[in-house]
Amino acid sequence: MRVIAIIVAILGLASLVFGILFVSQAGSAEKQVLDQIAPLTSLSQVNPAYDKVTASFEKLMVAEEPQIQAGKAAPSAMYSYLSGQRALLGLAKSNIGLAKFTRLSGITGIFLGLGLVLSGLALLRKAQSVPA
Repeated sequence: MRVIAIIVAILGLASLVFGILFVSQAGSAEKQVLDQIAPLTSLSQVNPAYDKVTASFEKLMVAEEPQIQAGKAAPSAMYSYLSGQRALLGLAKSNIGLAKFTRLSGITGIFLGLGLVLSGLALLRKAQSVPA
């Protein structure tokens, strides 16, 4: 019983450490994404910017795509620019979602770790109180 209590407590400590690491990594990931989207000043601006670029790109695509597919014209500079912006903002959205998931996983790991540590300590106390 004592060995199981120690194993549970060790697993709890490991989960706690990984949870703290995940939360800190999520913060640095969000900072890095914010640095990469320099003209935008907050992560909350990514979705509206993506929607605006996508709407502009789709309008331009309707006008240019048939000629491009037929091989009669090359994509315009604006078409290429909007295509690139849409891809980059889409990647930023994805990275923001991944950072949020990492933070949530870290918080879950912290709570799970605390629960396991407390359970391990309770099992250890119970094992010590039971006569051998």
